[in-house]
Amino acid sequence: MTNKLILVLSGILILFFIGCGGNETDNKPKNFTNKTKKETTTKTAYKKGNPIKGKDLYMQSCSACHGPDAKGLPKLGKDLTTSEFAINKTDEELLEYVKVGRTPDDPLNTTGVAMPPKGGNPALTDQQILDIIAYVRTLEDAALRNK
Repeated sequence: MTNKLILVLSGILILFFIGCGGNETDNKPKNFTNKTKKETTTKTAYKKGNPIKGKDLYMQSCSACHGPDAKGLPKLGKDLTTSEFAINKTDEELLEYVKVGRTPDDPLNTTGVAMPPKGGNPALTDQQILDIIAYVRTLEDAALRNK
């Protein structure tokens, strides 16, 4: 029973790494695909994320807080499909955010819920995080198309 409890609690911590917080004061989301060529070529060259791999990683690491559909769960994780915070960041900016996390007392944290570095899973690699981000981007695209 103790091992199950530890596993569940670890899973919850892991799932905070995508979007538990952020400054969402701008009511008009910017389409993340509208980055200029200069913006995308002057940043560190990261390998592009794989949304197929990202879906599996998301389900393992994120769905306990953000839900299997990424629409968020009350008092846990935000809706990632419409999060202005996530939509307005580049993949590289989100990667850096996930790696660092955010404390509940951070003035930019709008939930009061901690976002631990790497969602509490130090084993996640940059590439795995980029895969998750790529998957979440497909959900953002679908939500924007359905507006």
